[in-house]
Amino acid sequence: MQTKKIYILLGHPDTEGVCGMIADVYETAARAAGHTVERQNIGEMQFDPILHKGYRAMQPLEPDLVHFQDLIKWSDHVVIIHPVWWVGMPAILKGLFDRAWLPGSAFRYMRMKSGARSIFWHRLYRGKTARVIITSGTLPLLVRLLPGNVNAQLKWGILWFAGFSTRTTWFGPAENIPDARKKRWLTKVARLGTRGK
Repeated sequence: MQTKKIYILLGHPDTEGVCGMIADVYETAARAAGHTVERQNIGEMQFDPILHKGYRAMQPLEPDLVHFQDLIKWSDHVVIIHPVWWVGMPAILKGLFDRAWLPGSAFRYMRMKSGARSIFWHRLYRGKTARVIITSGTLPLLVRLLPGNVNAQLKWGILWFAGFSTRTTWFGPAENIPDARKKRWLTKVARLGTRGK
């Protein structure tokens, strides 16, 4: 098995819950298999998640956002773990991408001969892979029946846009989990970590 450089982002602000447990199990299994692992817990990162002037004005990046960009560039495989809150990712996780997923770092628009921006772009992370691991308080099937796609923004609008090939693993209901179910989930996560998937 080929070892990988793996970056784990825990997108839940609290490290003590199910998402934190999943991140811990994945990290432990990946390290034990010989992968090189770096991890950030979003609740410990110091940055302003609000893009105050949109993209009309440059907002200097805090050190944790620069480190995030560096780890994305460094990695072969990215693992993002987050809960579903109100049919989407936590606001702080969306804010991380609003601030740090910028032209020149994750993608670059092409220019026409006139110098104007084209509708086409370079996906700067082509060849990288990602795994999004989601937890929800409701059965995943029921959430999928809601209007829209809970995972579309992160999987397609953010990761695919920058060149990632992404797979999703979804666990739920993630409240009052019976021990047998929790063991099955964590066994699956450990297997993914071992394989660097």
